[in-house]
Amino acid sequence: MSLRTFVRSRKLTGALAVTSVAALSVAGVVASGATANAAPGCRVTYSITNQWQGGFGANVTVTNLGDAISGGWTLEWDFAAGQTIQSGWNGVFSQSGSRVTVRNPSWSPSLGTGASVTPGFNGSWTGSNPVPTQFRLNGTVCTGDVAPTSTSTSTTTPTTTTTGNPNPGTRVDNPYVGAGVYVNPQWSARAAAEPGGSRIANQPTGVWMDRISAIDGNGSPTTGTMGLANHLDEAVKQLSANPNGQLVFQVVIYNLPGRDCAALASNGELGPNDLPRYKTEYIDKIAGILARPAYSRLRIVAVIEIDSLPNLVTNVSPRATATPNCDTMKANQNYQNGVAYAVSKLGDIANVYNYLDSGHHGWIGWSDPVPEYDNFQASARMMASVIGREGATKDDVHGFITNTANFSVLEEPFWKVDDVVGGRPVKEASKWVDWNDHNGELSFATAFRDELIKNGFNSNIGMLIDTSRNGWGGSARPTAKSTSTDPTTYVNESRIDRRIQKGNWCNQSGAGLGERPKAAPRPNIDAYVWIKPPGESDGSSTQIPNDEGKGFDRMCDPTYTGNPRNGNNLSGALANAPLSGHWFSAQFQELMRNAYPAL
Repeated sequence: MSLRTFVRSRKLTGALAVTSVAALSVAGVVASGATANAAPGCRVTYSITNQWQGGFGANVTVTNLGDAISGGWTLEWDFAAGQTIQSGWNGVFSQSGSRVTVRNPSWSPSLGTGASVTPGFNGSWTGSNPVPTQFRLNGTVCTGDVAPTSTSTSTTTPTTTTTGNPNPGTRVDNPYVGAGVYVNPQWSARAAAEPGGSRIANQPTGVWMDRISAIDGNGSPTTGTMGLANHLDEAVKQLSANPNGQLVFQVVIYNLPGRDCAALASNGELGPNDLPRYKTEYIDKIAGILARPAYSRLRIVAVIEIDSLPNLVTNVSPRATATPNCDTMKANQNYQNGVAYAVSKLGDIANVYNYLDSGHHGWIGWSDPVPEYDNFQASARMMASVIGREGATKDDVHGFITNTANFSVLEEPFWKVDDVVGGRPVKEASKWVDWNDHNGELSFATAFRDELIKNGFNSNIGMLIDTSRNGWGGSARPTAKSTSTDPTTYVNESRIDRRIQKGNWCNQSGAGLGERPKAAPRPNIDAYVWIKPPGESDGSSTQIPNDEGKGFDRMCDPTYTGNPRNGNNLSGALANAPLSGHWFSAQFQELMRNAYPAL
């Protein structure tokens, strides 16, 4: 795995509708400039990611293909139609007339061989918004072919067109940068068949391998269930049609022995001691397919075992939230051994990027010197415990993912956990916060990444955040901070996460689509992703006999009054839900209706 020298861009601000995409691929000559040393070779990608009437957002990725630059870099271009920079990030922007100059930020003066940086900006335009035709790195021109698409101001669903890495099939710093992402044709068809669903039907989602039979499917790419090879064959077709020559394929590895020991809705087919079957019938088979030469040019992101390792911290004895199943899995260590085997086996494939699941802030956000109350540091140690087992190394882990298939918001705009209201800190006075150190996934993912590095993971790991259902828009979304002097009322009136309690996880009423998938939205965040396909149920609201190994969990029953894991609150689940993974039209419609940013 290459060093994470890539500097990630901040989240774009501005209009919500992306209306055009333009990309410029440049492969030319770069000579030494006044600010640093550089041997010939670079590539530049200019991508318009947001465009609206009079304004736009863009990312400019420059990759150094020559000798390492150690003393600072400067990127320059000229706008041809009077465009102006309004704000920028991941670089120090200035503009004189048509000339734009971007100098390295203070924290990133170097640009190693093969490394990339992506300054991003919001700008304004009138009349037209053509792509710049020439870029200069440290004073010397990089030239190439321009391949822009239309820059109209319609409100069509965005796609991102950027150039790929020079060596397809090898790992890059951030697999999402410069790449398209696989659109599951079967999920896309279900979404498009819903009223209004065509607005998001072309968004990329994860492909879930949630049982052994899912690997083969039924052999048909058009009916029933597509198998892993069917999906990968389709991904190769999408790769061939992708103008940037790179495509990410997202697959969820989800079939541990004794899976989901603290929940019943997504229990699996393998018993607590079925580690040998997990290895030979599941992981080995998946690895054999992923390693086929036909798929070597894909960037394969493997999301490893949702909700597994954190269960061994929070839901085991002597805690009040303990379950017998989690105690069993902690004792036999088959979660750690299974995850380690998956990481090791898949990590041996050059174009696979392993991201381990690490819960979410409403589960793991508590840090405390008392072990019984510490979830944060203990979970990082649990993650690190897989290293050295089953041949797994830290280099086999490219990063981690938070909020998979969950509802936790990215950030709360109107309040902080450190606020003091009525003379009392909300951190201790609000039941919603309940001493949690975080109130959103961005702060949690950033802090947890630091903790994981402290526990031995590489300093270049990146984070993914699943934003498929954490938008919380609609009429119930607050628009300002509460004026109440009561801490509980203040938080409840200010928070955009409208769940009854953070421990509620099943088909939540009032939820909405969150941020659309995008690469490098914030520093150290590799991507916002939709790993959980919107519209697929978390579990049935009543017991439904099935042959998929899925039990009935009362947390999916809207009449259930809760348990210690959700503070004995109502579940907040939608009624009439089907089995987990099955299509749930009512939920899909609600997610679109409450989307934020709005559709």
